[in-house]
Formats: sequence, structure tokens, C-alpha cells
Amino acid sequence: MKNKLRYLTEVSLKRKIKTKWFLVANALLALAVICVLNIDSIITFFGGDFNEKTKIYIIDNTDYDFKDVFSNQLTVLDQSVNGEESESYEFILTDKSEAEITKTIEDDENNALLMVINENQETVIGIKVVSESFIDTIQYQLMSTAINNSKTSIALATTNVSEEELNRLYSTVTIDRVVLDEDKNSEDENMEMIMTTVFPMVILPFFMLTIFLVQMIGAEINDEKTTRGMEIIISNVSPKTHLLSKILSGNVFVLLQGGLLILYFGLGLGIRFLMSSGDIASGLGSSVMDIVNQVLATGLSDKLIYVIPLTLILMIITFVAYSLLAGILASMTTNAEDFGQLQTPIMLISLAGYYLSMMAGLFKGALFIRILSYVPLISAILSPSLLVLGQIGIIDVIISIIIVIGFNYLLIKYGLKIYKIGILNYSSKDLWKKMFKAIKEK
Repeated sequence: MKNKLRYLTEVSLKRKIKTKWFLVANALLALAVICVLNIDSIITFFGGDFNEKTKIYIIDNTDYDFKDVFSNQLTVLDQSVNGEESESYEFILTDKSEAEITKTIEDDENNALLMVINENQETVIGIKVVSESFIDTIQYQLMSTAINNSKTSIALATTNVSEEELNRLYSTVTIDRVVLDEDKNSEDENMEMIMTTVFPMVILPFFMLTIFLVQMIGAEINDEKTTRGMEIIISNVSPKTHLLSKILSGNVFVLLQGGLLILYFGLGLGIRFLMSSGDIASGLGSSVMDIVNQVLATGLSDKLIYVIPLTLILMIITFVAYSLLAGILASMTTNAEDFGQLQTPIMLISLAGYYLSMMAGLFKGALFIRILSYVPLISAILSPSLLVLGQIGIIDVIISIIIVIGFNYLLIKYGLKIYKIGILNYSSKDLWKKMFKAIKEK
């Protein structure tokens, strides 16, 4: 049996790996990952500048020294959004005419703006903004806020308000946070905010590989049934050996594909390191490194010691659960279209788990979400997220692992009976009756 199982597993695995589409798909995937990680370098290579500052030409027809006030306001707002090191703008006070600057922007400097400042008796100042095309929404909101803040500052400065009063008006308010729950702290609050956005991106590959695994096993079994090759295979090996070979080959393949994704990510970071002369945090990478530093500041690095092993174990046994379920369902169908309908509920369950993990921080440790973390098929996606957020503990994850193992045992015990009946069945007539009858048999 071992020799037959090994042979079927190798044949099934070779059918997946030794194909042109596998090589082409992985080549494109590697290229996509590397390009995304180095997008700023690519833009620069083709003549762009990812870090190019937006020039703001200012024609000030007032006596209020608007340029200095406005530049300070916009710089502070920009740094509050994009980080303290951000230098997105270059402010140029010019004596040239509006027509000359407009011509310059139109012909040579598309990434530039012109602001014409005029006095206005009702609103203190009036501003005209000229640009080559539409202004980014966030950028425009920052500019609008900075303009209004500058107008208020200028209006107060032209009155009899003392410098001391002005400083009091524009001083930053110090917020003293008091959290009554002694088990909560600012790090937990930051982690909750970060992990509800970062963690779903980390588990996205698992979600995609799960969908791929279900479709792959179903398509392979349906192909063997459609070509009548199943009859030849089952006449030489038992249905148990056949199903086990599909499970092994499918899981080895998705684990291999997951390892390749990690490799592509490492290559992308390595290329970025070389292209940036050892400064991996340059350009676009600075934003990524800011996120990484914020995550590490929450103390997550201490949790990774047990989060990663538990997550990997839970994901691997969940892969087995999905592949068993896909194989059993595929044996009941007579064509790919029927399997497509049967796999829809599996996809919806997996999708529900993914979205629940994204919204995990909103449930605040509710009993509802804790119970869902024990449910097979979605626990591999949901439990790690809740564990990182501190809404469940290590014991809860271990319980989830035990439940998935028990679920796999039931799938093998009763699903194999269904598989034996369905694998050589080519008629959908009374199929469900046959399945239930097979389950009842000892």
C-alpha cells in the first residue's frame, strides 16, 4: 500500500508542478511581488521621482507674510499624516506674474501648484489655486485646512491680541488618558488598531491557498471521473489510498507554493536592499518600516514565540480538513459544474472567517467571536487574530487545534464511506440516499 500511495502521490504532484502553467504563474507571481516591493525604484528608473516634492508657487499681494504662516501649517499637517520625516512640499515665494507661473506649470512642472493671495475685506484673504490637473483629495484637504488655519492666525495677528494669547490659542492640548480597566494599556490600544488592518493582509495568502487547494483537488478528481480513468485506478488501489494520495499531494503543493511566496518576498526585499545601497527603509519602504516599528512597539515580538508555531499547526491541519472535504464532495459529483456548486458553501465559510478576522477588534472579546474561534475551517484564520489581540488565550487556540483534529477524524471515518460509494458513481440519481446509507453502514 505504501508503494502505491507514494506512486499516486508523486504522479499527482508531478501533474501539478511539471506543467508550463505552474512555471508561468510563479514567474508572474514572483515578478508581481518583487515589483510591488520596489515600485518606487521602478518609478524612478522610468523617469519619475517617488519622493518628488510638490512645488507650491505663492504670489502674495498682501502685507500679511502668508507664505511663512501657510508653509508651517501645511508642513505640520503633512507630517501628522505621513510621518515626522515627511517633506512633501517646496514653498516658493515669487515676484513673477500669474501668467508666467501658469505657463511654467503647464509646460514644464506638472507636479506644481500656484497660489495667488489677495486681500479680502470680508474673509481677510482670498486665494486662487492653479494646477495642471486635479489635486489629490487628501492633499487638497490638507491644503484647505492649512489655508483656513493660516487665515485665522493672520486675522488674530492683525487685531490687538498679544503674542502670549496667540501662543495659548495655538498650543497643543495635552490629553491625559485614564483607562479604568487595569488590564488595558496604550500598547493594547495601538495593537488593536494596527492588527485589525495589518493582520488580515498577513493571512491573505492562507485564504487564497485554501481556495486554490479546494478547486485543485476537486478538478483533479472530476477529471479522472470524466475520462473514466478512475475505474482503472480504483481497480488497482483502494479508495482510501486514492483519497490519501490526493490529500498528500494537494497539501504538499500548497505548502510548496506558500514557501515560494515567502521566497519571492525575500527576493523582493533583497533587491530593494541592493538597489537602495543598504537602506531598505528608503522611499516607499519608510512607510512599511513605520508600520513594522509600530507593530513591534506594541510588544508583538514577544508573542510571536508562541503565535507563529500555533498558527502554523492550526493552518496545516485546516488545510487537511479543506482537502478532505473537497475530495469527499468531488467524489459525489459527476462533472466540474456540479462540484462548482458544492464548493460554494466552502468558499463562503472561508470568506466569512477572513472578514471576521478583519473585524476582530470590534468584538471586544465577546462570547460570540470566542465561540466562532473554535469552529473548524475558520478557526485557522480567526484564532490567530484574536490571540494577537489578546481576546483569547493559548488554551483557546489549543482547543481549536484539538477540535480541528477531531473534525478531520470524523471526515476520515464517515467521509471515506461516502468516497467509496461516490468515486465510481456516474449518476446523480438518488445520490444523497446512497451517501446517507453509506454513512450508516458499519
